Amino acid sequence: MSKKIDLLNGHIFSSLTGLALPIMTTAMVQTAYSLTDMAWVGMIGSPAVAAVGAAGMYTWLSQGVVAMAKMGGQVKVAHALGSGKPEEAARYAGGALQMGIIFAVIYGLITVLGAGPLINFFGLSDPSIIADAQLYLKITCGLIIFSYLNTIITGILTAMGDSKTPLLANVIGLVLNMILDPLFILGFGPVPRMGVAGAAIATVFAQMVVTVVFLIFIRKDSMIFNKIRLIGKTPSSYIKIMVKIGLPASIQNLIYTSISMILTRFVAEFGDMAVAVLRVGSQIESISYTTADGFAAAINSFIGQNYGANQYSRVKKGYMTSIGVMAVWGLFCTALLVGLPELIFGLFIHETDVILMGVSYLVVLGFSQMFMCVELTTVGALSGLGKTLLCSVISIIFTSARIPLAMVLSKTQLGLDGIWWAFTISSIIKGILFFISFSLVSRKLPKDGSAAPW
Repeated sequence: MSKKIDLLNGHIFSSLTGLALPIMTTAMVQTAYSLTDMAWVGMIGSPAVAAVGAAGMYTWLSQGVVAMAKMGGQVKVAHALGSGKPEEAARYAGGALQMGIIFAVIYGLITVLGAGPLINFFGLSDPSIIADAQLYLKITCGLIIFSYLNTIITGILTAMGDSKTPLLANVIGLVLNMILDPLFILGFGPVPRMGVAGAAIATVFAQMVVTVVFLIFIRKDSMIFNKIRLIGKTPSSYIKIMVKIGLPASIQNLIYTSISMILTRFVAEFGDMAVAVLRVGSQIESISYTTADGFAAAINSFIGQNYGANQYSRVKKGYMTSIGVMAVWGLFCTALLVGLPELIFGLFIHETDVILMGVSYLVVLGFSQMFMCVELTTVGALSGLGKTLLCSVISIIFTSARIPLAMVLSKTQLGLDGIWWAFTISSIIKGILFFISFSLVSRKLPKDGSAAPW
């Protein structure tokens, strides 16, 4: 049976969910990566969690850098395949991979050579936490190339309608990571206890294995990957188009992460353990947003191919189908975070006072989950139409608003909870605005078979 889903024909719900479910499962597997790390690091104590939390911000920032290559490549591969041009799709795919490799080398050098000042930005006070954070940063970001290759290859395969291969590769990586985490973090037999460094090594090694699995699978592909030539110049016109589409998404991600880093510094003013709460809380919350990101990738490819094939009615119906599914998922996550916060947070942190802080985080952020799912899904849909600039404008404006909002609310009786409310309020506003934006953009789409409007 073919691993590729036909996105241009057949029942929309079946086509979309057939592609989306493996992607969503892959996203949940990737979430399990982080949660596994956090559970084992939490066994060492909250200081170790704070170290991983600070350094992990730069791992998150790195995804904004690769977003340009990933988004530009995925959208244009989908457009080319929808138009029946596999050779063109292969050129875009090759260009995206070349960009990703270059970005990985540059980012790795910057983070390794500048680990000290990068970690000092957060204003942490404990020397042991600072040292662990620098070490974690050097390992995970110094070898970020495997994460970059996995991200771009996943995007290309998704644009092709193949979401099963990324799922299999990531499951293999997860199983390996689950085995290596306790071995490297806590030590066993001849393997010494490595603590935070062990968590970083386990993660990077698992990512490397995922890359190898991808390379084994794509060697058998005869649609795109057998036509890619990494050694060779990609036409500048292709690069310019990918940059035009991917740069807004990259800037959006970079600004979003930078804002989160500034807010993390605000959080650190309430103590190093508050940073641990933010780290663990955001990882728990990722059950919601990584799944939404996965569905966003599916709707991106679905809309990209159908837009390329001038099938605009499927574009509109596909979006509404995806919004319905993700709204239900968001409400489920709200019930989970608001209803069972102490039980969930207690799985990762074991100090009572820190758990109480974590409960507040989960309850407050819980109210925004449906809106956040709508936001992320709509970003994928608009990006599939090539409207990445619109997405960036909305996201940058209202995510930036978190900074003054957090400054104001944290000075009230809410204290630390005021920062959490700044997250929630902005997410609710963005979810509503994105839904309205897609509705307005979709009205400009012509009848099926007409030339693309942009």
